[in-house]
Amino acid sequence: MAQNTSLYFRIVEGRNLPAKDVSGTSDPYCLVKVDNEVVARTATVWKNLNPFWGEEYTLHLPMGFHSLSFHVMDEDTIGHDDVIGKISLNKEAIRSPAKGLDNWLNLTRVDPDEEVQGEIHLSVLLLKDTEKISLRCQIIEARDLAPRDITGTSDPFARVIFNNHSAETSIIKKTRFPHWGESLELEVDPEELSVEGNITVEVWDWDMVGKNDFLGKVEIPLACLHKTPLLEGWFRLLPLGNNEVDAGGKLGALRLKVRLVEDRILPSVYYQPLIDLLVESVISPTEVEDSSALTMLEDVTTVESRQDVAMTLVKIYLGQGLVVPFLDYLNTREVNHTTDPNTLFRSNSLASKAMEQFMKAVGMLYLHEVLKPIINRIFDEKKYIELDPCKIDLNRTRRISFKGAVSEAEVRDSSVEMLQSYLTSITESIVGSFDQCPPVMRVAFKQLHKRVEEQFAEPENEDVKYLAISGFFFLRFFAPAILTPKLFQLRDQHADTRTSRTLLLLAKALQSVGNLGLQLGHGKEQWMAPLHPIILRSVASVKDFLDKLIDIDHDIVSEVPQRAVFMPSVTVKEGFLHKHKTEGPQLLSRFAFKKRYFWLTSETLSYAKTPEWQVRSSIPVQCVCAVERVDENAFQQQNVMQVITQDNDGQMHTMYIQCKNVNELNQWLSAIRKVSIYNERMLPSFHPGAHRSGKWTCCLQADRAVTGCSRTHSAVTLGDWSDPLDPDVETQTIYKELLQGREKLRKKYVEMPDADQALSNKGKISPDVLPDGAECNVQLLKPGQSMVARLMAVLEDLEQAHATFQRREKQDAPVSF
Repeated sequence: MAQNTSLYFRIVEGRNLPAKDVSGTSDPYCLVKVDNEVVARTATVWKNLNPFWGEEYTLHLPMGFHSLSFHVMDEDTIGHDDVIGKISLNKEAIRSPAKGLDNWLNLTRVDPDEEVQGEIHLSVLLLKDTEKISLRCQIIEARDLAPRDITGTSDPFARVIFNNHSAETSIIKKTRFPHWGESLELEVDPEELSVEGNITVEVWDWDMVGKNDFLGKVEIPLACLHKTPLLEGWFRLLPLGNNEVDAGGKLGALRLKVRLVEDRILPSVYYQPLIDLLVESVISPTEVEDSSALTMLEDVTTVESRQDVAMTLVKIYLGQGLVVPFLDYLNTREVNHTTDPNTLFRSNSLASKAMEQFMKAVGMLYLHEVLKPIINRIFDEKKYIELDPCKIDLNRTRRISFKGAVSEAEVRDSSVEMLQSYLTSITESIVGSFDQCPPVMRVAFKQLHKRVEEQFAEPENEDVKYLAISGFFFLRFFAPAILTPKLFQLRDQHADTRTSRTLLLLAKALQSVGNLGLQLGHGKEQWMAPLHPIILRSVASVKDFLDKLIDIDHDIVSEVPQRAVFMPSVTVKEGFLHKHKTEGPQLLSRFAFKKRYFWLTSETLSYAKTPEWQVRSSIPVQCVCAVERVDENAFQQQNVMQVITQDNDGQMHTMYIQCKNVNELNQWLSAIRKVSIYNERMLPSFHPGAHRSGKWTCCLQADRAVTGCSRTHSAVTLGDWSDPLDPDVETQTIYKELLQGREKLRKKYVEMPDADQALSNKGKISPDVLPDGAECNVQLLKPGQSMVARLMAVLEDLEQAHATFQRREKQDAPVSF
């Protein structure tokens, strides 16, 4: 039974941060670390002590983790970035609230002695003979130690302490992966063995000038050695002590949302009955109003979990090739239950959420093609645009008149002109893109159009069939992407205040376009009126676009591959990176990396000099053995990763690639890991350094072929819309949601109040007497009870299977000391 750990975190905003710049402000961003490894970096919010980020991440950690920390930094264009403070959360603190953390948390000071990382390999033996008693500690090696020197390395040594006895290893210079292989022995008195003490192994960074830096410690209770005289293994290094204080809020606070989901995933065969019920719901519904596994799931889904459940269902049905019937089933129920067309899909129902998540899952590449050029133009031009007379600030405008000071009228006229230009570009790009839209998306909209037209066939409801599609297409897909392009991966950074206002006005205008101009003039923002003519002129072209969008053969979806693992023909990720030149003589680091354009698909990682270059070099994804970060000291460069591959002759090859920032590094690491996650020849360890000048820069060993000195992280990935499908994990999510709502289903579909039962039985049910005299009691079922009985049986089987596997795990688990 596999273990699956997913960590969801959203960095919402900060407040009352201290000023770090001479201007009296700061330029804050957040670094997110899992066990001291940077996994994400938010965008910088410039000149702001109360920043809003709104960035969310999902991290898949099959190996588990110990701590999650958020470091708030102040970005400096010159010199090192300043540390503002941090928030540390251990696994237990995240796990304890059932619904996760959602709170303001004060920042604490960053103490170097608390910023430890890595593991140490050692063995401890208690020796007893007639002449003496001693503790023999063999310090073998350590890995992933914190860098304490400006070179990005440390000069580590280890110290063993018990009561007043201590001994030290030698110092290994300039490495975070020291190999000592030394045995230290402490003689102890017999009476000391009765003391309840600890054997402590500390690791320090030696400094020629000043005090040594603490790198971590391990404490082993002496009682463990009484039970088992020899202990050996890798031990996680721990901080000196928990000295964190919140400084009374003087360092500000962060609002965080953090949720941990830990699941044991059963073998696929156990989930198949639940998959069968979900499939049956959409491929053979007798009546859409009848109860099914899907409708029961909707009954028990909470508001908080609805979005996650919707995304999970979209993935399941994509994997089954049934996403269109699934959406059609939910949408038909929603349409049939709506009497007022003005309220259609206005709530956050499961149908609405499923359509939103479906568009993200299959349409993000399409959205990027349509919007990215115009979004880039808006960011590059940075025009001051404002229509609201209450918000026009003449001091923020550039000189646009030769007659003297700029007037409010001139600002509005200039703003209208620019907004019209931008809005025209956006609208024309969208309405001209119907043939770029993924076929499965078009067919889903065609089905929605049909259901709405059937339900609201009256002439006065002529526009409802268009509004149903445009409500999703414009209001829930394109408009949010324009409003916050960073969250849709259209930009690496959040917009500055000026650009953000422009994007807000454009998103409002595009929403009016999506509403076909029907609500113009009815709102409070009458200052948007100058854009009304261009919005109204676009209505005809939008309707024509929607007609063309749904003009597609329904059967074409079966011919187009949906997301099974990855869409084979689609590029998962692409962009300019810097590849290390390994051929020829050794070059200085800054000259050794050459700019190349990379493409990643489910089959190959390829690169060329430019995107238009015809000749490409390619590496089959199936040859990838590891994808890992590279230590800064290897090339004296930041944000370098390595792709280790094995050719058909068994030879290992390493390609070093430099990314422009830590976010891009994490995205590429995650993308390559996802497409290679099922490779058979993945390495258990690797070298974080490079083999230069006859030795590895990480562990200082000379042999190029020596086993790696650090364990690989190949399964750690960032979750996003391009994730490959994992049917077992997704079905486990649905099982848990149904299990939590099992009692609610019983009350609704199985248990009947006594009065109702008596009324139902009166004159309708009587025991049949069989020939042998036995009675057969016939019991009336509520509507849907036969289905709920099947569903309950499936849930009970899964619950039993989980319990059985957990018992086996406990029996097979090694004894812990």
